Amino acid sequence: MSAPGRPKREYRSAQHEGTPVSSAQSDRFVHQRLPAADRWPKLLYELPELQLPPQCNVVEQLLDRAADRGWGERPLMRSPAGILSYGAVRERVDRICRVLVEDLGLVPGNRVLLRGGNSVGMALAWLAVVKAGGVAVATMPLLRARELGDIIDKAQPTLALCDIRLLEELELARKDRPVLATVVPFNAANEPGSLAVRAARKEGGFAACPTAADDIALLAFTSGTTGQPKAAVHTHRDVLAACETWPRHVLRATPEDIVVGTPPLAFTFGLGGLLVFPMWAGASVYFPDAPYTPESLVRTIVEVGATICYTAPTFYRQAAPFARQLGVGRLRTSVSAGEGLPDATRQLWTEATGLEMLDGIGATEMFHIFISSAGSEVRRGAIGKVVPGYQARVVDDDGRELPRGTVGKLAVIGPTGCRYLDDPRQANYVKDGWNHPGDAFLQDEDGYFVYQARADDMIITAGYNVGGPEVEDALLKHPAVAECGVIGQPDEERGMIVKAFCVLKPGHQGDAAMVKALQEHVKATIAPYKYPRQVVFVSSLPRTETGKLQRFRLRQM
Repeated sequence: MSAPGRPKREYRSAQHEGTPVSSAQSDRFVHQRLPAADRWPKLLYELPELQLPPQCNVVEQLLDRAADRGWGERPLMRSPAGILSYGAVRERVDRICRVLVEDLGLVPGNRVLLRGGNSVGMALAWLAVVKAGGVAVATMPLLRARELGDIIDKAQPTLALCDIRLLEELELARKDRPVLATVVPFNAANEPGSLAVRAARKEGGFAACPTAADDIALLAFTSGTTGQPKAAVHTHRDVLAACETWPRHVLRATPEDIVVGTPPLAFTFGLGGLLVFPMWAGASVYFPDAPYTPESLVRTIVEVGATICYTAPTFYRQAAPFARQLGVGRLRTSVSAGEGLPDATRQLWTEATGLEMLDGIGATEMFHIFISSAGSEVRRGAIGKVVPGYQARVVDDDGRELPRGTVGKLAVIGPTGCRYLDDPRQANYVKDGWNHPGDAFLQDEDGYFVYQARADDMIITAGYNVGGPEVEDALLKHPAVAECGVIGQPDEERGMIVKAFCVLKPGHQGDAAMVKALQEHVKATIAPYKYPRQVVFVSSLPRTETGKLQRFRLRQM
């Protein structure tokens, strides 16, 4: 059943629904490196809105069909430079498609590396690559040459579109990698040979590549919280199916919404939240000239009249003082994902803004959020319920479902699922058709899922199970603590002990007295056996570019 106020969307196919559809991607590199069929996740398309045609191109459906829905003149991309309507974006995307195909020889199925921060230029490049039948391989802007080299080795892109300000590391990375033969800069309006100069010479009116729904749209490299990144494969069907689940049933955006946020477009949290999902709803997105700081994010929310914001819990915590001072204007929805949301952060944001946070858990491997609740469905301490279209359960090491209230490992199935590119770790993620994101949860009697920790971050000390995020939440309630990360450290007597790394707020001293104060605070807040027996004070915590805490680096420290 569709969410209230959301009309059933008709997806068109150039072929009859009953006709078998061949792949349009003559470059079979990705197709040939998908997992064996018996390693695939079970995919569910039970809801009416998930009945997608066998041939569809996600950009054609979301962008080219916008005029049919009456959105052609509505704003889509906003920036300090101005506003682009859906129609104007389509024209620009079509010109770039012609550059890709006519000038750069793009063949459907070719991988195209995209390098850039969140900008109109980056968004246009992604849409053009996918519309032309290419496979978008978006990369985080802070990656260095070694990391980019690993991605090039894995994805074998023949072409890169790169923000002109970020060329140096990419040029270093491709020095000994002749497969990446061509790099074209964007966000370079008058630079000879730039994407803008090339596109200005082209006509619009590019016909979308007639991709099969199961042709490849993107390779999404995981953010590296557990070490070596993996490449998750997602099809045109996956992206459209993701639009029909969490955005339809939980977020419920409208064409009047203006969206802002910090997650990079290279991260599926950002790609969905800051490009694909707004297009599905007919909404618009604001792209800033420079990366957000907590203060500039709040100021932007107020100045542009943003109604939906996406960022990670750490950023909300840092932005709360500015929200209290400046207000949040028209903001109505604050989406938190990317890492566990401490209750202390939820309360801090609510006290500052009067808004209840919309929490969710997703995964790069699943494309986006699959457990979440909004509005009156929010329950304090829980992430939420399973999103319509998905099924989730808490299981033991053998995949058997555990009784409600028991801590175990999360298992999920739905219309999206994990398919790694040529990676033996597929067998760790997909077991008997179920996806195992690697998180420890319990499910209560009412069906709410309560996050405990990453499954490999559970701390077993003297026979007790301790979730690091629970201890972190307790520490964050102390007025001296700005940030913290908690891990288990091997210990001969207890097996493991709880160890905390804390960043203190200015004016507080990291000494023995502070260690004692924090330990006593935790003992008074949660069960005393969970207190950190070691506390280390640091100036910063290791995080991925998407804001996730890298606990494996804390363990290395």
